[in-house]
Amino acid sequence: MTWDVIGTCALIICARIGDVSLGTIRTVFILRGRRALAVLLGFFEVLIWVTVVSKVISNLNHPIYAVSYALGFASGNYVGMVIEHWLAIGHQALRVFSRRSVQLAESLRNAGYHVTEFAGTGRDGPITLLYTESARRDVADAIRIAERVDPDCFYVIDDVRSASSASMRTTTPRVVATRTQRK
Repeated sequence: MTWDVIGTCALIICARIGDVSLGTIRTVFILRGRRALAVLLGFFEVLIWVTVVSKVISNLNHPIYAVSYALGFASGNYVGMVIEHWLAIGHQALRVFSRRSVQLAESLRNAGYHVTEFAGTGRDGPITLLYTESARRDVADAIRIAERVDPDCFYVIDDVRSASSASMRTTTPRVVATRTQRK
């Protein structure tokens, strides 16, 4: 195997890592409703893909190129997931079921989270559901707080595709006259 073939294999692997990583991130942007970024990433993803595929197909006398293509694809999936995790795009809703809701809600609020409480009854009696929504990169911190305050809590995390911005507003509340006050 010549240095030229080895160099081409390395380029194929790197290019596939690049286009598959872009594809992974593009898919996340689609799911998050960020269409313009998804379109832009898709353009570069396919441009790289076409270039690499044409190199592999035009050189079928070097089967190592096909192996490099597959290795780049597999590696690109991993790299794309790592990048997506690092970017932590979007928001998530965290629901925590706790029997220590007063302390937990106070701790979460002191950390800057907006928390809504719902009383309920579970298998073992009264329980409170604490609900908060935040940037995805902040959810791990909220979970650490919850587990520190109530090691027996149960939590569920959901991705938020879209939500109103009402909970994020920090304006002074308006006084709205009720129907009986207007009479």
